[in-house]
Amino acid sequence: MGKFAAAEAGWFTRAFTQWFIKRYNVDMNEAAESDPRAYPTFNQFFTRPLRPDARPLEAQQGQLAHPVDGAVSQLGPIRGDSIIQAKNHDYSMQALLGGDAEIAKQFENGSFATIYLAPRDYHRIHMPLKGTLRQMVYVPGDLFSVNPLTAENVPNLFARNERVVAVFDSEHGPFAMVLVGATIVASIETVWAGTVTPPTGPRVHTWEYPAEGLNSITLDIGEEMGRFKLGSTVVLVFPENMVEFADDLAPESITRMGTVFGKLK
Repeated sequence: MGKFAAAEAGWFTRAFTQWFIKRYNVDMNEAAESDPRAYPTFNQFFTRPLRPDARPLEAQQGQLAHPVDGAVSQLGPIRGDSIIQAKNHDYSMQALLGGDAEIAKQFENGSFATIYLAPRDYHRIHMPLKGTLRQMVYVPGDLFSVNPLTAENVPNLFARNERVVAVFDSEHGPFAMVLVGATIVASIETVWAGTVTPPTGPRVHTWEYPAEGLNSITLDIGEEMGRFKLGSTVVLVFPENMVEFADDLAPESITRMGTVFGKLK
């Protein structure tokens, strides 16, 4: 499936893309290129950019911006090291972040938000606030589906699936964005590393980035930081007393990239 998604398969790619649009009710009017036939591969269609005016940045100074189009799975306080996955299912934040106790300690008793991207959604991921990249961690794992039904029934789902963790520093404190892979293809890209594909095997891989200088990476609020090919879910974690999510957010709330996600304390 991964090979097909990346292949220029002519009429077959076009037919499958048209079927996908109809099956999942994809709104192509928002796309920068609205003609499905213009995408030579399914991956290019799936990660399609939107029109410049489709997602204006509404978050202002002191606010968080929604990083993706999707729907809230869960959000709220982190209880020590424990994050809510679904009713009767919690999992370890330290495991989610790749097992590094020092990183996880910064987010104990903080706040988290889990956002699920459905097949019809825009699959590029943007920054909820301005941040400087400190570390990227690749965590090998399973490729369970991450839809709401699976989240309710597979224990430790987000800490078991393959994922990429990006840890940022900001003026308000550190935060992490966890890009979780899903069924069929766990292909995850970042704007600084491209497709994240370390050597196969069970080992966690970590890359460190400088805070200053030519090789430092700082991304502004609303700027693209990555994208999913055939996935998935984003989990955001913040330290204690850093953020307050918008009052109207709850499980199943629809999110739109750039709209107000909450405020910084």
